[in-house]
Amino acid sequence: MAINTLTDADCRRATPNDGKLRKLFDGHGLMLAVLPSGNKVWRMAYRNDEGKQQTAVIGPYPLIGLKEARERRDVLRLKLIDGEDLKPKRKTSSPSITLDAAIDTYWAGRTDISPGYKANALRALAMYVSPTLGAKTVREITKEDLMAALRPMDAAGLSVYVRRVRMWVGQVLDWSIQHGHCEENPASNINSKVAFSRKPREGFAALALAEVHPFMERLALEDEIQSVLACKLLALTWTRTDELRRMTWAEVEGDVWRIPGKRMKKGREHLVPLSSQALDLLAEMKLRSRGSNYVFPNDRGGSRPMSENAILYLIHRIGFKGKMTGHGWRKVGSTWANEHEYNSDHVEVQLAHKDGGVRGVYNSAEYLKQRRVMLQAFADWLLEKPDPSGLER
Repeated sequence: MAINTLTDADCRRATPNDGKLRKLFDGHGLMLAVLPSGNKVWRMAYRNDEGKQQTAVIGPYPLIGLKEARERRDVLRLKLIDGEDLKPKRKTSSPSITLDAAIDTYWAGRTDISPGYKANALRALAMYVSPTLGAKTVREITKEDLMAALRPMDAAGLSVYVRRVRMWVGQVLDWSIQHGHCEENPASNINSKVAFSRKPREGFAALALAEVHPFMERLALEDEIQSVLACKLLALTWTRTDELRRMTWAEVEGDVWRIPGKRMKKGREHLVPLSSQALDLLAEMKLRSRGSNYVFPNDRGGSRPMSENAILYLIHRIGFKGKMTGHGWRKVGSTWANEHEYNSDHVEVQLAHKDGGVRGVYNSAEYLKQRRVMLQAFADWLLEKPDPSGLER
């Protein structure tokens, strides 16, 4: 059998085989394994005393180059001739790096991302991965371990975030391979398109009115991060989550938010009167917008809007999973308005619902004055809790 068949150029250019493991052989059992993630690891195939096929891990490429890999292969072959067992004995008294330690070290070194993006990643990993896997060494973690940690996120409807968490833990394991802490990245073997739901299953769970103020009190304990402010503005405007997250500064005209028809579910322009509290939130977001056209820009860059699951993820994190959703604020607003005997036409127009008959089409400015009074009263009740009796209907 030919030996030393690989070149340095072969090693540099090697890529996975359609997302699957690829092996490049150099002779005498030495191979360069190209993992689905693109990481590369030197291995050596051999047979033990019982004639069973075994594989010894030499180390990661390019930390170990071709020349050094061949030298280590030759050393291992001599050990086999001498009857040594190449399978390393795991030292129970000296555990390798834990996943939590790897997460801390990897993300501490990420200086190419915004603080908000880093905080979001660390928070998600702490919530969904660390409780079950944080104390395990990175070498011990399997694909099944990761799936067991990620499935609850998918079941909760966090279909966007579960993919991100898989990506984030995969980056940590890639880093671990490069630093010699493990040889495999089980996250790279999880096909998100197949493993997880394709669309968020937000549903329309909504709080009862008696639960709203406890929710707001819990929300007030959070740092005023973007998703918190977005959740509050969603509550104050009764709009849909997607309408809010794609909101641009060009759409804000004084104390009115003009949503173009192309962004509305029914295809009609919609005017949203902004309460004094909503204007205060927008002023705060203006200071944080970093020059983005979006009121709520994506943490990874201002050219895109906030993630579609950011508000739902926040609601789950503060303990209201299954009890509330972003869309639920529309139901809360409608229930509050009906209980306080506001005109149902005003409520329906504010929700941008399509009525039947002659009311099937309406002017976007219809009932704007009355809706302004209604939303201001709701904002006062939601955030300041005065007695709304006597407010204009």
